Amino acid sequence: MPLSPLRWIAVWRRNFLVWRKMAFTSVLGNLADPLIYMFGLGYGLGSLVSQVEGMPYIVFIASGSICASTMNGATFEALYSAFSRMQVQRTWDAILNAPLALEDVLLGEWIWAASKAVLSGLAIIAVMGILGFLHSPLILWVVPLLFLVGLCFAAMGLIVTALAPSFDFFMYYFTLLITPMTLLSGVFFPLQQLPAPVQAIAQALPLTHAVALVRPLSLGQVPEQIALHLVVLAVTALAAFALALKLARRRLLF
Repeated sequence: MPLSPLRWIAVWRRNFLVWRKMAFTSVLGNLADPLIYMFGLGYGLGSLVSQVEGMPYIVFIASGSICASTMNGATFEALYSAFSRMQVQRTWDAILNAPLALEDVLLGEWIWAASKAVLSGLAIIAVMGILGFLHSPLILWVVPLLFLVGLCFAAMGLIVTALAPSFDFFMYYFTLLITPMTLLSGVFFPLQQLPAPVQAIAQALPLTHAVALVRPLSLGQVPEQIALHLVVLAVTALAAFALALKLARRRLLF
C-alpha cells in the first residue's frame, strides 16, 4: 500500500487522544528532570562559576536544557511508548488491519513523538520566561527548531525500537549514546573546554547542532552557520527515519 500524505494523521490523533487523558502528569514528568539539573547545577555550580561565555551559568545551562529536554522527550516517546504499542499492546498490529500501511504507522509515530517533544522544550522556555531570562522575540524561532530536533531524535529512537527485543535493550542506547551526547554537546559547559579530538566528535553529534542554534536565539542573537546546523539535523532525521522504516518492515512484515 503506497504511503499517503494524510493517513498517518489517524495514528497521530490516536496517540494524542490517549496521551490527553494523562497530559498533566506526562508534562510534569518530562519537566522535572531538566528543571532539577537546571536549578541544581545552575545555582549550585553557578555560585562557583560567575560567568560562562558572557552570561550567568544558570542562563547558559537553561538554554542548553531546552534542547536536552526536547531530545529526551522525543527519545522516551519513540522508545518506551512506541515499543509498548508495537510489542506489548500490539496496537500496531491492530492498526495494520485497518487500511493503513506500516509506513503510515511509522510516520504517525515519528511525527507524534516530535510533537510531544516540543512541549518538553516549551516548558523549559516558559520557566526561563518566568525567571526573566528571555528578552528577545527571536525565541519564537526556537519553536519550529524544536520540532526538527524532535524529528531527529524520534527517528533515532525508532531505529532502536525496531531492533529491541525488550525494554532492557534501551539502557544500551542511553548509556552508549544519549548520556554521552548530553555531556559532550555543550549543554552543561562550552565545547572549548574539551580536548581537540573530543571536540571533533562532538561536532558530529546532532545535539551539538541543536544547541548551537537554540542557545543564541534564546539569548536574542542570530546563530552562526545556520544552514549547516539545519542540514545536519534534517539529514539525520530523514536518514534515521528511512532506516527505522526498513528495520520495522523487516521485523513486522517478513
